[in-house]
Order: sequence, then C-alpha cells, then structure tokens
Amino acid sequence: MAYEDQTKAAIHQRMLDATPADIDKRPGSVAYDLTGPTAIEAETLYVELDTFADKAFADTAYGEWLDRIAASVNIARRPAVKASGYVTFTGNEGTSIPKGTEVSTDGDSPIYFVTTADATITGGTATVPVEAKEAGAAGNVGPGAIRLTTGNITGITSVTNATEFEGGVDRESDDSLRKRYFERVRRPITSGNVYHYRQWALEVVGVRDVRVYPVWNGPLTVKVVVLADDGVPSQALIDATRAYIESERPVGADVTVVGAIDFGISVAATLYLAEGADLGAVQTEIVAEINEYFRELAFGDPIVRISAIQRILLDNPSVIDYANLTLNGGTGNIEITGDAIPVLRAVNFVAA
Repeated sequence: MAYEDQTKAAIHQRMLDATPADIDKRPGSVAYDLTGPTAIEAETLYVELDTFADKAFADTAYGEWLDRIAASVNIARRPAVKASGYVTFTGNEGTSIPKGTEVSTDGDSPIYFVTTADATITGGTATVPVEAKEAGAAGNVGPGAIRLTTGNITGITSVTNATEFEGGVDRESDDSLRKRYFERVRRPITSGNVYHYRQWALEVVGVRDVRVYPVWNGPLTVKVVVLADDGVPSQALIDATRAYIESERPVGADVTVVGAIDFGISVAATLYLAEGADLGAVQTEIVAEINEYFRELAFGDPIVRISAIQRILLDNPSVIDYANLTLNGGTGNIEITGDAIPVLRAVNFVAA
C-alpha cells in the first residue's frame, strides 16, 4: 500500500501537532475529541485513494475499471455466449411443444434450457433446437445430460439430448482482457500485419489464443491457427473467426483459418493413498489439475514434463507416494510439435 502509514493514529497526531501550543490537546480535551473523528474519515479517504491507484493502471485494474482502460484503445470485453444444441422429446402422437418450453439437467444444480422453435411429436418423437437460459460455458453439457422438463406439458414422457451442446462461453475474464490490452499497446498494428490478424482473431468470442503465419504458402497468403477457451476449437468457432477476419482484412490476401490440433496424452500410475482415501475422488482431483496444466501449456510451452505430473500427484493430500508413472506408455517428457496442444485422453490410476 502506498498510504499504509496513513493510519487514524498518525493523522490524528499530525492534527494535534498542528494545533496551537496554548490549546489543551490532552485526551478528553475539546481539541482532542473534535479532531479524532476527522482523523478516522481521513484514514478512510487514504484507503480509497490507495485502491484508486490499483484501478488506474492496467496491470492491477479490475472489473469496470479495466473495461474503461481497455476502451481507451478500442478493446471491449467479450460477452458470455449461450450454449445451444438439440433435444429429443418422446411422447404421445400429435403433442404440441411450444417455443419457450423449458428443459433441464438433473442434480442439485440443474442447468436450464429453452426451446427456440415450435414442434409437434410425430412418430413418437420430436427433435427441437434449444439454447441455454443463461450464457456461459456451463451450458456445454454432454450427451444425455438433459433429462427433465419443467411446467405442465401433457403427453411428454421423456426428453434427452443425443449430442453434446457447444458454443457456450463465459464472459471474458479480467486476465484475458488485460492480456489483450497489453498485446494491443505492446504490439503495434498496421493494416494487415501479423499483429493485426492476431487482433482480429482474438476479438472473436471464444478464441483464447492464436498463431499467425505470414506468407505461409507464398506471397499474400496468411495462415491463422485458433485456440479456443476450452482447447481445440469447434468448426463453428473456426468458421466464425474466418468470417470475421474476412470482413476486416485488406483486399488481396488469401487467408486460411484452422484450429489447433489435439495431441492425446494418456497418464498411468500406481498410487499409494492415505488411509480412507477414495481412488475415484482422488483421480477426479488429479485429472482437473492435469487439465489445467495442459491448458497453461497450449501455444506456450511445447513440452509436457513428467516432472510436472509428478508434482501434481504428490501435491494431492491423499497421495502418499506413487510408482510406475508413464505418459503415453513412456517415462520421459513428451514434445508437442506443430500447432498441436496436449489433451488428456485417458487416465489409468490403480491403488497400491
């Protein structure tokens, strides 16, 4: 804190020191009691002033303050996007399913979706497009996750989604927005240079990082490789990125937009667990840590280090020790080449 020494006591003492010497300043005196509350308010102002310093600079700003700083270079925070997909209703022939019908996942924290078109059950089923009620990545549910209907629709016996939902993206985080801000100010863009293509791609909702290859296939050719917030991008995100770049790029360039490629990693180990630890729960925790480690590596570090996996195992409070750790069957590091990113393909943990 720049003003951490500006406490109520210090401020009060300065005020008393500035009071004429012939005035009683002892505790309980009029001068003492009148300046005390003012010192408290002054301390509060210094605290607010200190937080304002954090809000004023991009490296420490947050929330709306970071939005204001980013806006100064024409960058806006990317909004959250709703996930979408299809559900299939099963029920009585001719049952009408109006637009806006609500369905959800089950469990303690259900995720709600609404149909975006009218439908009628024909041949025992009706497949209807739906979208999440709330924007965000939580709506990207897997196949079979949607099982319930809400409200009273007579004639419906079941509902499910045969395929996973996609397209849901969380509102851009402060860290992501800050990174884009610094990219703009540190990597000046000109019409159609590498940084410009990078900027265009990063402006697309759902794009976390990008690689740009100028003159990759001869003069006036550009290749853009996209990395999604959750790893390998969907075809819809690739298409959206291509369309946006096409709307912005200079005339004459031949632009190719592709997605990062997944490089599957399988992890196996024998775990020595603490007494009472559940292997399934421990594996879930470790998988989450490995996925986060892989996320940090994508487009940054091309080497998956076995030592990093070792640390993840030993940092888990339920793991006493491990043995026979392998990555893709080997005991060494794995180098990721080209535009591939590490993706956890399989985990095989056994308890000793």
